[in-house]
Amino acid sequence: MGRLAVILRSCILYAIVAPALPVAAADGGDPPADLPVRAIGYTEHATALPGGRLANVSTGRAMLLEPGGQPLPLAADLAEEPGSWTQFVGWFPDGQTAIIGRGWESEANARWEEEQREFRFRADDWRYDTHLLDLATGRAENVTAVERVSFYNTSVFPWPGDPGRLGFTALIDGISKPFAMDRDGRNKTDLARDSKGFSYGFSGSPDGKRIAYHENYQVWLADADGCNRTKIDTGHRFNFAPAWSPDSQWLLFVSGEHYDCHPHVVRADGTGLSKIGDRNGYRGVMEFLDVPDFHGGSSDVPVWSEDGRSVFFTARVMNVDGGADSVELFRVVLGEGAAAERLTTSSPGALHYHPRPSPDGDWLLYGSHRDVAGGGRARNLFARRLADGLEVQLTHLPPGQAAMHGHWQPVNVPPGPAIGATPQRH
Repeated sequence: MGRLAVILRSCILYAIVAPALPVAAADGGDPPADLPVRAIGYTEHATALPGGRLANVSTGRAMLLEPGGQPLPLAADLAEEPGSWTQFVGWFPDGQTAIIGRGWESEANARWEEEQREFRFRADDWRYDTHLLDLATGRAENVTAVERVSFYNTSVFPWPGDPGRLGFTALIDGISKPFAMDRDGRNKTDLARDSKGFSYGFSGSPDGKRIAYHENYQVWLADADGCNRTKIDTGHRFNFAPAWSPDSQWLLFVSGEHYDCHPHVVRADGTGLSKIGDRNGYRGVMEFLDVPDFHGGSSDVPVWSEDGRSVFFTARVMNVDGGADSVELFRVVLGEGAAAERLTTSSPGALHYHPRPSPDGDWLLYGSHRDVAGGGRARNLFARRLADGLEVQLTHLPPGQAAMHGHWQPVNVPPGPAIGATPQRH
């Protein structure tokens, strides 16, 4: 593919996105008076372009959606280089700073990966850095490039209870490792030290005292400085994506076999392992492309409620009338003998993904791959009011587009003029 084609490919997202519509009730009625009051950061990308994974992923753009407003691209200049894209990663607790990932891959390497059906991460062919975007000024700071330790740095998060510290994951000699660094990107520290295992799913406990990650698909706990590392023994070969409860006393993760794993919780000391839900044959992976993808989609994992008393997860529901099975949303309240409550009942073949409760606990944000008006299917973001089940559609993308990885803004902070003035179309 020539350079011009790459340039067009990298800009096509904004060429084919339909005009944003007012946020409306999912049944097509008037917008409810009590919409979610929080803004949402998320990622948009194309799903059906020919050319494989990079052709679609490189259209990815980090976006901001304020209640009832139009989507705004964030740090759009970071994706001007052909073969590059941005992703919305998360927020700082004050809502003032957004975390934006910026990726780039060479066209030649992407072709090799498509032919071999596997990733090949090399410094000359891949780059991934994480930027901190100030909403007031629109300035983006590449903190992973400071005192650089890797060409591939992901999953940056603000350290709980310590505004001057960040956690992230770096790829070192083909091994993914958990790191800590200062807020300005300096003093990067390997928290796994001499371990040669491949780590992922790195997070810090809300009290700031401990960390968790899975290494070679086993869950490990350690102190905040990486010391006193211990493994949680589940007896299962596949353990993935540990997440701390709000009180730092429990870990939530999926455990079992690859593509046959289910929500489990365990106390922070490794005791009390309990399976709390069953995904009923759902592989736990949401396909985010409509063309063949050698990697196989995006992990869809359970999440804690804001009060830590329950867990939201997705599971397969068989269609008894012969239609396609659906993937629905469930909530389980922790406690002995608690049964999971089904939250959604959808048309055949609907696929929900990536649930995330609002900071006040009133709403559940999620994506859904379902039929759209005019024909076809698209991946859009929705919010469900948990008190009465009202569903509100937040994005209105057409077939061939996807909205993924939504994150509620923790505190309402409006964007400054520099962001509001960013063109919405390339």
